[in-house]
Amino acid sequence: MTNHSVAAVVSGQPTLFRRARGYAPFPVRLPFTAKPILACGAELKNTFCLTRDQYAFVSQHIGDMENLETFNHFQRTLDLYRKLFRIQPEIVAYDLHPEYLATKFALQLPIGRKIGIQHHYAHMASCMAENGEEGPVIGLSFDGLGYGPDGTLWGGECLVGDFGSYRRASYFEPVPMPGGAAAIQHPWRMALSYLYHFFGKEGLVPYLPFLSSLQDEKVRIVLKQIDQRINSPLTSSCGRLFDAVSALLGLVSSISYEGQAAVALEMVADEREQRGYDFLSEEKGEAQVIRFQPLFAQILRDLQQGEAKSAISAKFHNTLVKIGAAVCQGIHRRGGPQKVTLSGGVFQNALLLSLVFDGLRDNGFEVYTHHLVPANDGGISLGQAVIAHMRCFQCV
Repeated sequence: MTNHSVAAVVSGQPTLFRRARGYAPFPVRLPFTAKPILACGAELKNTFCLTRDQYAFVSQHIGDMENLETFNHFQRTLDLYRKLFRIQPEIVAYDLHPEYLATKFALQLPIGRKIGIQHHYAHMASCMAENGEEGPVIGLSFDGLGYGPDGTLWGGECLVGDFGSYRRASYFEPVPMPGGAAAIQHPWRMALSYLYHFFGKEGLVPYLPFLSSLQDEKVRIVLKQIDQRINSPLTSSCGRLFDAVSALLGLVSSISYEGQAAVALEMVADEREQRGYDFLSEEKGEAQVIRFQPLFAQILRDLQQGEAKSAISAKFHNTLVKIGAAVCQGIHRRGGPQKVTLSGGVFQNALLLSLVFDGLRDNGFEVYTHHLVPANDGGISLGQAVIAHMRCFQCV
């Protein structure tokens, strides 16, 4: 198991990607006195969190909870922390995804009070907690995947709330994720899904780089998966949106490490480019749905006209900045808060983080980012712990 921290400097501030040696177990000071809580974290980049008094003890990076070795490491480290800080948890917090190993562990513990917490709400709360902010805030949670209470996979979310409650104010239009986890390993699947969703078969232009390298049989099978909803859950994930655009540009069609397609898209972007693409916004119930049909139509046009990949990537990044600003401004105009948190694994993208941060600040928002825990799932446990405390406090 690795014990090394990974960090970078973004806009002059330290940003953690993995919190371990040199940072853990130094506590995060909370803006209230917490109950003794164990938060079990997420599946990938797992950490757990124990709270006592005004302190949250976030563990070092445990790893991806996908095998027995990592799970045993999780249990051994948890036992050590409980003894070291003399904490006997009275409450257990866990992610809503029923198949996460950390969730299954939490549910079998002999502790009376157990609280399930939505993944992206925990992202927002972790950023609030480390900045000593109790809310309400607008939470931009741009992420890979997290289980939503509606049964879909969230990841392109704008939430509004505090430690006690939240509402989903805006989200990216959900599209099928053909093959489930296979769509993460093979980003061309997401590109195909977006094009098929928006344009039908006529949108599958055969000379696009990502399609010309594929076998017709592969394309046919994926389209059948989408049509018949065979292992094709709906997702609003911002991470999968990055994958799709990266594959469209012919940058990465299959990955060899997590986030490879998104990294390639960030690295190629021309930071001098100021233009962006169009998008649509539609009211659906009490929430606002962001639709990307114009964005994909304009990317296809740029590809056909020979636009440089560096310009297309930059225009895509700039569009997400425009979306973040437009959504936050709309919420604020309707009486919402003027404080914004930026959390979720997509905000490991230094270019996007700096652009969104500057764009919101220039529009008068007070913007909070991560410096003490990662924006990725390594910070989830902190958010789970503070939400669990507040929910129990409200029930007293």
